[in-house]
Amino acid sequence: MFQSPGEIAFRIFGFPVYYYGIILAFAILTGVYSAFLLYQKFYDSKNAEKIIEFSPFIIIIGIAGARLYYCLVNLSYYSVHPVEIFNIRQGGLSIHGMIIVGILALYYFAQKYKMSFLKLLDVFFCGTALAQSIGRWGNFFNSEAFGMPTELPWKLYIPISHRPVEYINFEYFHPAFLYESILDFLIFLILYKNFKKFTSRPGTLACLYLILYSIARIFVEHYRIDSVLNIAGFPVAQIISLVTIILASISLAFLLKRKIS
Repeated sequence: MFQSPGEIAFRIFGFPVYYYGIILAFAILTGVYSAFLLYQKFYDSKNAEKIIEFSPFIIIIGIAGARLYYCLVNLSYYSVHPVEIFNIRQGGLSIHGMIIVGILALYYFAQKYKMSFLKLLDVFFCGTALAQSIGRWGNFFNSEAFGMPTELPWKLYIPISHRPVEYINFEYFHPAFLYESILDFLIFLILYKNFKKFTSRPGTLACLYLILYSIARIFVEHYRIDSVLNIAGFPVAQIISLVTIILASISLAFLLKRKIS
């Protein structure tokens, strides 16, 4: 059994600094630096520095996209509390929003810096898997992204203030954030282990990431009880993941059949 020590790590002149923010910052920097190292090692060491140049913009755009997506699927709340849209210190970012906006941003910068869009997708998605594995621990400190009640040895204690009303009398829950963190790290290892194998087919690893992560997300969402939006009884994250698997699988088949130039 384990539980969060609280949301606030420390205070500076009375201003609270949240664990979520610290972990998110570390996760993002780790993911970006990983993308830089991968591009440098497997693709183009001379132009890898360009990733460092445009990464700050990718980070800002990605966070904005993640927040916008989260607010859209929680529109009933944020339409009444619009000021809360800008309060991300306590969580509220969606990886699906970050992926969608991130792909568009990478395409723009690939054109601007005359770099391979597919190669950038490969390295950034591999870095994203590692960043997600780290970033999910921000959910732990916020006592969120948990699953159904359980009495397993690795059960997670959730404070009463964070429990859904229908589970108010339960204390321990599945640590869904931990399940995804572990799966994300495994995905990172799989992608990294296969990087050299697929350097001649850029974009393949990006498709593989989208497929593997979507499968992992569908599995984790099966346990979660705090999904932000359901459609016809299914979490929207599962629906988006299923669509992603289909599209990524089609793209992967195309890339694998394409002749290597």
